[in-house]
Amino acid sequence: MLCRSYLLPVPWVGAETPAGLIAENLLKAKEIALNDSRVPEQLKNYLQKALDVALGLDPYLDAMAASKTYRMFIQMMRARKILLIGKLKGYSILAMAEELPDDGKIFACAEAPYLGVNSQEAFDYSSDGKKISMRVGPTADTLEALHAEDEHFDIVFIGADQRNAVNYYSFVMDNHLLRMDGVICVENTLMKGQVYLEKISDENVLAVRKLNTVINSDPRVEQIILPVQSGLSIIRRSPAPPDAVIEFKKEVVRDDVFWGYNRRRILDRLRLDGKVAYVTGGGQGIGRAFAHALGEAGAKVAVVDLVLAKAEAVVCELVLKGIKSVALAADVSKPEDVQRIVDTIVARWGTIHIACNNAGINLNSASEDTSLEEWDKTFNVNLRGLFLCCQAAGRIMLNQGYGKIINTASMASLIVPHPQKQLAYNTSKAGVVKLTQTLGTEWIDRGVKVNCISPGIVDTPLIRSKELQPLVRRWLGDIPAGRLAQVTDLQAAVVYLASEASDYMTGHNLVIEGGQSLW
Repeated sequence: MLCRSYLLPVPWVGAETPAGLIAENLLKAKEIALNDSRVPEQLKNYLQKALDVALGLDPYLDAMAASKTYRMFIQMMRARKILLIGKLKGYSILAMAEELPDDGKIFACAEAPYLGVNSQEAFDYSSDGKKISMRVGPTADTLEALHAEDEHFDIVFIGADQRNAVNYYSFVMDNHLLRMDGVICVENTLMKGQVYLEKISDENVLAVRKLNTVINSDPRVEQIILPVQSGLSIIRRSPAPPDAVIEFKKEVVRDDVFWGYNRRRILDRLRLDGKVAYVTGGGQGIGRAFAHALGEAGAKVAVVDLVLAKAEAVVCELVLKGIKSVALAADVSKPEDVQRIVDTIVARWGTIHIACNNAGINLNSASEDTSLEEWDKTFNVNLRGLFLCCQAAGRIMLNQGYGKIINTASMASLIVPHPQKQLAYNTSKAGVVKLTQTLGTEWIDRGVKVNCISPGIVDTPLIRSKELQPLVRRWLGDIPAGRLAQVTDLQAAVVYLASEASDYMTGHNLVIEGGQSLW
């Protein structure tokens, strides 16, 4: 319940926030009003309503987890390296460290030791403490040292010491400590609301006002000030660098390399936002990894598998990550199944932009023992099914003038893996490559690019079985990388081939096998 009397303790009154200052002055006004019989009751009621709002704002924001703002920034930025300038509480630094990946790093610098220590001793109690590097001493010297070490950061937080904040900001920008897509966050940029008031002589207020003005007039960046707590400024580089900040202008060639093709930076060109994709064999292994990769890059993903339950399990994973997805069951060797899944996807999402034809089987047998049944079963899935998918999806893509088809071939299309015997599999995957090359040349001038990925031997639960351990040891001796492929080794490739960044590539067999085909 909100406090309704200036006589009761109000913990937020006098806090370093605009709301706290407003509440403080409203309390004084109310006290005067209550002691003056000439003040109309209606005015007292309005004062109380304004006081309720002012008193309630800060605690409400705090209850709504305003303290997690920085942690959320770290997640949103997918930050790996953070610079903290100013004194923060140890638990706040640890909370940030928890959000970083295992190889993430926080450089925390301040004039005085944190928690009364000069090292990381205070953080050793947490497993995330190893991500924190303490830099105690004059901040200017620390920044110089970081510059000399060629460090640069995804997020720079500038906290206390308002009088030197302009210098910190300028050093970070002038010496390129901020990554191209990084952000600077500055605390306390509203200073109890005084920063925008006239006739203010307080040194700290004037310093913050100067900082805000410097940032706002810096053509390299753009900023917003969030009116939370004492004010939080978020600063990023301007999407298109203006002429004013480019030195040696006559030497700068302002072409697609400089601005980015269609004014899109390379990482933006790898995005798949708004695209519709499907992955066959998506219920496990490589297909599951492809479905996650395409979805993380922004695509809607239809997960297709012979076993619906497997597809549904992957869709559950994708949904947890906020990826729009649907599970479909199909036998890709059957034309009616292939057409049904294509029609279902188009009915649901309007079209298909990315066809990831990954379903395949491998039935090992010596060539003299390979039955016609085994041969036909292998080719029906690995080559016939892949052709049916290419044709059905290709018709839609050709009609719309755009599409990306990515087929899963194999290193076995280049070499004869040994000592296992797999004639039908090797031959079918060689056929996948030739089919890809043929379609790639036929369709590129109509907007459809067709490429394939040839993985090496991929580490799966089956390969880790006791029976196959002798084979694994033999394979490792043939792989320069010294290890088997992980499905995650293939994810960036499928995103690249699905994106506009690969628009000039077609009919290509992208081999990812740790160098095994070179020996």
